[in-house]
Amino acid sequence: MRSTDAIRADVLEAFEYEYPERDVELDISSEEFTSVCPKSGLPDFATIRINYIPDKKCVELRSWKFYLMSYRHVGIFHEHVVNRVLEDFVAAVEPKRATVFGDFTIRGGVHTTSKVSWEKKTE
Repeated sequence: MRSTDAIRADVLEAFEYEYPERDVELDISSEEFTSVCPKSGLPDFATIRINYIPDKKCVELRSWKFYLMSYRHVGIFHEHVVNRVLEDFVAAVEPKRATVFGDFTIRGGVHTTSKVSWEKKTE
């Protein structure tokens, strides 16, 4: 099991959004997310979804996939996954707003969903 230092936020890339005057709402979902329970060492599987409105940049999807893959052997709680994903995404893309959803598969009879949101402060 690896620490959260193994999460590769540096692989996230963005490209210029050519219509910043128009708010487009983007929804990206990956059903292939895996991490490791830091207590049991067992794998956790989830659908990670991000909904965001770009400001000047959009996330490049190949880099997004590689970023999520970097969690594969990382020991991290469900609640921390969505917060870390949001922090890294906001740092890389600087959106107007973003919400990250985590829908983790049932383990031990327990189904977990988590959601965290962020919005750019207007001046």
